[in-house]
Amino acid sequence: MRWPWKQSLCLTKRSTANPSGRQSQRQTTVNTIYDPACAEKEKYTSKDGEDVYYPTTTTVELDMQSRYSPPKEAHWLVRRIFFLNWIVTYDRPQAFADLIAGITLGLTIIPQSIAYAALAGLSSEYGLYSAFIGSIIYVFFGTIPQVSIGPTSLMAIMTLQYCEGKPVQMVIVLAFMAGLVEFFMGVCQLGFIVSFIPAPVTKAFTSGTAVIVVLVQIKNLLGIRLKEVPSIGDFFSAIRYSDATMGFICLVLLLSLRMLSQVKFKQDTPFTQRLKKILWYISISRNALVVFFSGLLVYIWVHKSSLEAVPFVLSAKVSSAMPTVKLPPFAFESQNRTYVFTDILQELGSGVIVVPIVAVLANVAIAKAFVKDGKLDASQEMLTLGLCNLAGSFMSAMPTCGAFTRSAVSQASGVRTPMAGLYTGLIVLSALSVLTPYFQYIPRSSLAAVLMAAVFFMIDLTPLKDLWESSKKDFFSWVGTLIICLVAGVEMGLLFGIVVSMICILLRLGNPKIEVSLKQQGNNYYIHVVPQSDIFYTGVDTLRTEIRSACLLYRCDFPVVLHCGRFMQFDATFVEMLMAVAKELAADDVLLILQSMSLKQQQMLPVASNIRFSNEDQDSLHLEVKQ
Repeated sequence: MRWPWKQSLCLTKRSTANPSGRQSQRQTTVNTIYDPACAEKEKYTSKDGEDVYYPTTTTVELDMQSRYSPPKEAHWLVRRIFFLNWIVTYDRPQAFADLIAGITLGLTIIPQSIAYAALAGLSSEYGLYSAFIGSIIYVFFGTIPQVSIGPTSLMAIMTLQYCEGKPVQMVIVLAFMAGLVEFFMGVCQLGFIVSFIPAPVTKAFTSGTAVIVVLVQIKNLLGIRLKEVPSIGDFFSAIRYSDATMGFICLVLLLSLRMLSQVKFKQDTPFTQRLKKILWYISISRNALVVFFSGLLVYIWVHKSSLEAVPFVLSAKVSSAMPTVKLPPFAFESQNRTYVFTDILQELGSGVIVVPIVAVLANVAIAKAFVKDGKLDASQEMLTLGLCNLAGSFMSAMPTCGAFTRSAVSQASGVRTPMAGLYTGLIVLSALSVLTPYFQYIPRSSLAAVLMAAVFFMIDLTPLKDLWESSKKDFFSWVGTLIICLVAGVEMGLLFGIVVSMICILLRLGNPKIEVSLKQQGNNYYIHVVPQSDIFYTGVDTLRTEIRSACLLYRCDFPVVLHCGRFMQFDATFVEMLMAVAKELAADDVLLILQSMSLKQQQMLPVASNIRFSNEDQDSLHLEVKQ
């Protein structure tokens, strides 16, 4: 008994029967004959008589292939030292925009670094060391212009958690170990973890972090010095109206200057073009201008009266201490105790793994929030973050990662390339040497206004409506991530979103959606089983259950046609399942027809008397029903 399997190979048949003597070309079909009674190695043969077949490749196809062929992949060194990709096209407008963004970011990162160092229980210079080296390293290896590597509230809190009450050397070794883990994650190309951060989770993380920044900066904007506000009445009574006035004026100026870049003129003349460019430069310089003039106002006030007479809360004084390159303290003495490397690892405990993983997840989420073309090399970002922490440990820095707030400031300042980090690093270096006496004149309310204006437009509540209408799962993932970010912290919110997404993926893999229907072809009926999603080995048991249920429903009266086009990673588990199903159906004298199965997959199956193969679509499906 033989049955044909028709496979259209789009081959050209050459025939010599043309009276004109020229070879004619026509499309034909090769019939692949499958005989289960023959030897295993001869199961599949092509029968064709006197015809000879040649593949057809036209000149048009060759031109299309050459025109739309993918670009040649860059050398691995160019891909890793990302600086080499954009420096060849770096021009003056980009340099000017990066200069403004770098200066603005430098004026923002200095007081932040001092605050985050204090939050981690360290003196101010440790935060500035982290800001300096992270900004410089990212220039050469970073891929997202907006990302700013340096001390963050997240890393400060985790450093405090694992190093509180311990020698400062522990913090430096923690930075080294975190950098080592992150570096090897990048080398091992573990950037695929970015796929486990879906868009709703990223949006919720972005909005949640922006809300937290606004809430935290309200105290600085209003000049409130209380660490904890016990009641609403105490909150309002603690407001310093001079700081509140300064903060709101700066906030209004920032939002107004932001609109300058959107000014349109009725006539497009050379004068209006120059004016538009001037307004654009003023707009992207707004953060630096506000910080500079507010600091200049305080400086003049101090020199005309005294520092005590200034009615504003000012930034803390920065200690002048230039960084020195030295090995991390893998062994040291503290309080009459000698610590060796194993002792340090024991003291740090799970922080050696938890800190780098949280830093990577936060950094990748921030990078996804600011990437424009969708081309995010997460492995390169991991490698870069690892290098920043490794280099920072040689300069006595604390652990670092990307900061959402500073990235928003950089975006609002018109950054174009990672070169802005060079100017930021130079300003931080100046703060550690020359400019330290002057940064204390910056009012905290003006810095709070800069941070709040930068993140206002990052709060996106549109998913509330869009996700509810499109996907309830994504809606609850977004809401849950946002709530946990606000209640338990951004790292827990991000972790929640990733875990929920992974659970949904596992459920989908283990319970694929399968459509089963009874259909008619001519005078014959058949049970059509069509997977509506990709089937991996985790879903074969569900598929087998659906087939058996359908056969029981229709009392084994009809053949079963199983569409195999969505079988992914066909392996021994699939083979075992199909042969078990075939054996069960054979006991009830039911035919199993495997539709759209590749020749390679067919060759993996042993010979079975009740298995047929078909490469035809549903409308022209050829059925041979055993009577």
